[in-house]
Amino acid sequence: MKRANIFFLFAAVALACLSLPAKAQTLNSAYFTEDFKYRHMLNPAFGNEQNYIAVPALGNMSMQLRGNIGLKDLLFQDPTTGKYSRTFMHPDVSTGAALSGINDVNRLQTNIDLTLLSAGFHAFGGYNTIEVNEKTMLGVMLPYELFEFAKNIGNKSYTFDNFGARAMSYAEVALGHSRQLSSSLRMGAKLKVLIGAGRADVNISGMKANLVGNEWRITTSGAVADVNVKGIQFKNTTDDYKQASRGSYEHIDLGETDVDGAGTSGFGLGLDLGAEYNFQNSSAEALRTLRLSAALTDLGFISWSEGVQLVQKKQEFVFHGFHEVPVKKEDAQGNPMPNQMEDQTDSYADQLSDFIALQEGGHGGRTTSLAATLNVAAQYALPVYQPLSFGVLMQHRFFGDYSWTEGRLSANWAPLKWLDGGVSVAVGSFATSMGWVLNVHPAGVNFFVGMDHILGSLSKEGIPLNSNASICIGMNVAWGKAPKKKAYSKYRRLL
Repeated sequence: MKRANIFFLFAAVALACLSLPAKAQTLNSAYFTEDFKYRHMLNPAFGNEQNYIAVPALGNMSMQLRGNIGLKDLLFQDPTTGKYSRTFMHPDVSTGAALSGINDVNRLQTNIDLTLLSAGFHAFGGYNTIEVNEKTMLGVMLPYELFEFAKNIGNKSYTFDNFGARAMSYAEVALGHSRQLSSSLRMGAKLKVLIGAGRADVNISGMKANLVGNEWRITTSGAVADVNVKGIQFKNTTDDYKQASRGSYEHIDLGETDVDGAGTSGFGLGLDLGAEYNFQNSSAEALRTLRLSAALTDLGFISWSEGVQLVQKKQEFVFHGFHEVPVKKEDAQGNPMPNQMEDQTDSYADQLSDFIALQEGGHGGRTTSLAATLNVAAQYALPVYQPLSFGVLMQHRFFGDYSWTEGRLSANWAPLKWLDGGVSVAVGSFATSMGWVLNVHPAGVNFFVGMDHILGSLSKEGIPLNSNASICIGMNVAWGKAPKKKAYSKYRRLL
């Protein structure tokens, strides 16, 4: 029985996401941290005790990756060396072990939010923020059946759903304002002007693999890539097959894609809304240290001015499968052994070229929504020792097939006026993880460091085996004090 290796094309794309860095991603572990300068990114109703301005290139830096599949699910230890040098395709790795860490839908995502400029100050009866950010979202989706198809040779039919990739990049200029409307209620909003850099959305639908005789017939009802980049031009080219006997074939050469000059691909608007309510005036004394908050961020759209749709030329791909690969290149008589690895590689490349050859389809602009996020939270400070509080943050990202949900429970401590932080545990769509944050904010300077996902196990080569990891660090210039208001000064040390 023979199996196909088309898996590696998509696995390579997914694994590449493991090395993608992210900068200035908001630190969820700091949602309940007093005077964390960038809480307004999570809820525009939040203000800070101090004014601040970000230190250029150092104000808010981070690396973060989310996923429910990692290298630990695809790499296995060699018992003789102890190194993670065997892939799940290795013959000594059983099918059960190889697929034990694979999910029904396997996702890898990173959100790259680079803060170019950020400042916050007290004026106009409230707290104001000015930001210039660059945002990029990358996501890959791979179905369980794809991994099963690559490993398990016992079945004769496979169906692949939830198969695709998405990327979007844009810049935003944001102006925010929040204010105390009463002793209990604080509200805020942030308006964003969006400048689109580009986007791409790849979807493969109705993909099936059936074993007919000694070859796999892989069919799909559609493979579509929508690309919106200013002045993008794809080059049609003719290439020779690796095997000279097959001649040549025509296709779009993605490696020769040109962008006709610099420019923006689209414009749009975004809006953040948030509110915070405290119960300090409640008749029940036990509730006076309770605070509730909610926010909906990145509500908005981008209208892309132009775009190109790439479609698959062929809807059927015949794969002849693997054959035994000889260890020696020559037999005892010095004759070349058949099915050399180089020959097989050329054959696989030619077959794959037939399947992934693309051609241009429709042209035109489109309008897409942002990845909106809902945050709902509650914080309760101990009445007998208010510097210690506990919080629950529920978060949901709305982005179609790339949506996710996370719940985070945290313990927060503010032992000094200029020092606070906390630890947290999160459970969600990707993994269970632990986080922490330390925020130092004396007069004149602010320094913070934290993680939403503590880095897990490493291989002997120092490679992270888990796809959930983050670290966030920042330095800002801070000054001034918030105008005191009797209505809430007694509890201003709370969130």
